[in-house]
Amino acid sequence: MKHFHRFFNPLAWPIAAKISAALVSAVLIPMSFTAYYNLRQSLNSVEAGEYRKLELLATSTASRLDQLIIDIRRIVVQVSSDRNAVNFLTASISGERKAFRNELQQTLQNVSHSNPDFDAVFVMDKEGRCVAATDPKFLGQNYAFREYFRSSIQGNSYVSSILVGETTKRPGMFFSYPVQSPNGEIVGVLVVKIKGADIWSIINALQVSDESYAFLIDQQGVIISHADQSLLYRSLIPLAPNTLKQVVSDRRYGLEQIQSLNIPELKVMVKAKQAGHATYRYPPHQMPRIVGFAPLEQQPWVLGVSQPKAQFAIPLNRLIWLHGGSVLVVGGITAIIALLLARRISRPIHALTDAAQALEHDNFDSQVQELHHKLERLACTQDDIGQLVRVFLQMAEEVRIRHQKLKMQVWELHIEIDETKRANNVAEITENEHFRQLQQKIQKLREHEVIVSETETDYYRRLQTKVQSMKERSLTSEA
Repeated sequence: MKHFHRFFNPLAWPIAAKISAALVSAVLIPMSFTAYYNLRQSLNSVEAGEYRKLELLATSTASRLDQLIIDIRRIVVQVSSDRNAVNFLTASISGERKAFRNELQQTLQNVSHSNPDFDAVFVMDKEGRCVAATDPKFLGQNYAFREYFRSSIQGNSYVSSILVGETTKRPGMFFSYPVQSPNGEIVGVLVVKIKGADIWSIINALQVSDESYAFLIDQQGVIISHADQSLLYRSLIPLAPNTLKQVVSDRRYGLEQIQSLNIPELKVMVKAKQAGHATYRYPPHQMPRIVGFAPLEQQPWVLGVSQPKAQFAIPLNRLIWLHGGSVLVVGGITAIIALLLARRISRPIHALTDAAQALEHDNFDSQVQELHHKLERLACTQDDIGQLVRVFLQMAEEVRIRHQKLKMQVWELHIEIDETKRANNVAEITENEHFRQLQQKIQKLREHEVIVSETETDYYRRLQTKVQSMKERSLTSEA
């Protein structure tokens, strides 16, 4: 528990740990902010690049469709001015029409065979009735309700959406252009239908990954091309009641009702005027997806390229790992360098600490050889640590000398104190009244004549006995 609290208390850390933490923080904190800023900028740049890539893919395919429309429109204009078509429609007598029918039929067949994308080529009179066609099913059918007839009979060039044929029930794209007589009168309409499947194949060929796809919407936001056939002729957003009524009445999709996918995020695609992108969730699985879109120039359609956001984020995640890995590598190298520097810086401090502790506990003399050798090596440097070590060695030497002098002074003082104490004790004994009486008695004994019968040895024994007795009485009285 003590070490646990110490770990979370930076003030209690060792000097090496503090220096290492300071050096690593000084490097990693600014580096982290810089790396985060660079990462954000890089992510924004890569993300914008990925969006731009989808937009360019959509733009390139849209341009391809535009070129296809332009090419077919030119063919339609050329065929509408063909003399066989003009002669057939301007003939007022049925016999004359019958004479021109074969030439017109051959012309239509030649046009149909010139391009494998063509599904049918037919001619309508001013009432909208088909009078010549490459497919016999069209003959005699009235298409006056179709927008391509209503527009071209007014003198306009028209390109339809991908409609479901009323006769063949096959989806296709209708190109129409008015047929004019030599005096400029509109006498009929020439129509070229190209296969919807061929248009779909061009769009479906645009695939970024396994889960990506391209789709095409018309000016109403109705899907007219999609890799998933079940989503054809469904609107991205709910259609307005008037628009829905018009679409159903035109029978352009062959449906009585247009269902909506209800993806409000894709509203920006409807009638878009420039390339862009959007994020949305696919309704069945609510899987987030990214779509880049671009409008066509020849038609009010918008082409979109969609892919899962997870795949879109792959380069972003790779960039995040790259930046994160670089920060970890640099951080690890920095931590190692910081630890080595911290140990190198703290080593002299630890040596000074050991020397100071030895000096404090009076062990400096016993450890002086090892410590002095270590400190002398550190004192050779010219930095602040070397200066500190030199000052410490000088201080330690002065402390040692002062300590020796103090010990001598204490020893001498101790001797003086012992002599003074001994003198005081002697003075106390000699100046005592009993001691003086004892001295007087001893003097008397010395002056007393020795008994004749006593030997010299007995005399001295008796004398010592008396002296001892006097000393004992003197000590007893003092106590």
